Amino acid sequence: MSIAEKAFLGSLMKAEYLLKDSVIQPEQLESTRHKDIMRRMLELTHAGKNIDLITFTTLPDLDALGGMSYLSELLSYADLEKFDGMEKLILDLWKEREKRNILTIASMNDWEIAKVMGELDKINQARMDDHTSLQQALSDIYEAPWEDQRMLRSATTGIKKLDKVTGGFQDGEVTILAARPSMGKTDVMLHFAKMSGWAGYMPLLFSLEMPEKLITSRLIASTGGFNRGKMRDPKRMLNEKQKNQWSDVMGDLSETNMQIFDGSVQTIAEMRAKTRKMMNQFPHKKPILFIDYLTLIHSGQFYGGNSHLQVSEISKSLKAMAKDFNCPVICLAQLNRSVESRANKRPMMSDIRESGSVEQDADVILFLYRESYYEKETQNHTLEIIVSKNRNGPVGTIAVNYNEHTGRIEDQKE
Repeated sequence: MSIAEKAFLGSLMKAEYLLKDSVIQPEQLESTRHKDIMRRMLELTHAGKNIDLITFTTLPDLDALGGMSYLSELLSYADLEKFDGMEKLILDLWKEREKRNILTIASMNDWEIAKVMGELDKINQARMDDHTSLQQALSDIYEAPWEDQRMLRSATTGIKKLDKVTGGFQDGEVTILAARPSMGKTDVMLHFAKMSGWAGYMPLLFSLEMPEKLITSRLIASTGGFNRGKMRDPKRMLNEKQKNQWSDVMGDLSETNMQIFDGSVQTIAEMRAKTRKMMNQFPHKKPILFIDYLTLIHSGQFYGGNSHLQVSEISKSLKAMAKDFNCPVICLAQLNRSVESRANKRPMMSDIRESGSVEQDADVILFLYRESYYEKETQNHTLEIIVSKNRNGPVGTIAVNYNEHTGRIEDQKE
């Protein structure tokens, strides 16, 4: 019996939300026993029951499914990280078996080539949900001239001029936000995350570098306008007025519905699994993903230390993730030191580490630049957001006010 099928069923028992999400149908499994187990899982879920070992023990025909020992064995094969791969493998094996069946029947019954092709084509389309008939597409848009457009088309960046240029963060698109260290990347990301949360999205923050406590404290500082240094000891350092604001700030922030994942080693597959889980937990919320930062994402493969291949695999996976979940993905990136040696230190595309594939796969690329970072004397506290690639609109520079003590970002007054 196929190990892939055991691991697949074991993973379903371990993480039940995967069953709703799986593209595999019981008929596509090879082993009859596995088909029965999966059908039983679907029945239980349909009846609102769990599909764990305890529920299985209550079934009258437990022995027909292999008994307790077999089900425990399945559970031991579970591997959630490799779930997407298992599904693909099971589908591929099923397609192979189907193909052989069709060819056997075709030769026995002397089918015409067109019929053989048609049947083979049907297998190939097995559950690849990227198909919309034009009729469907037209009927979806038919009423548009008479209907108010739903406002939540895209997540706001919380910066008016930037929204104008990019139309906000679009579903299915990848935005790269890149800058040198200490330019304010994380503050800008947290600003985007809060704003999209208040606009009704569910921000999922994958922070591979900064622990959750630090993120929370930064969110509080920028929202309340507190100096970051004071967050080390709020009791001693905040004044009365700030302490009175504290609970309002907490209330406002909890309304963003932000979720933080701060494991320092995370793969795209894990991020997908966590996103899927959150989507199942909050079905009425659309996710928006923030990842800090690109080169810290753990690649599934080991490319013999070739970071270029690694980054291009990751940037392709980011784009796939944005499309599959139909949500915006914003990923931070570090810039090379080469910026520092130029007279004009405003970043450009070639400054992104391993830039080629990132440049190609990203829909929007934003750079950050602060004159005050290089010119300590200057009174200019502007943060420039440089839109250097924009698949669906113009490029250009947007200036915002940035308070580096609190991390707060605001539109500049006209």
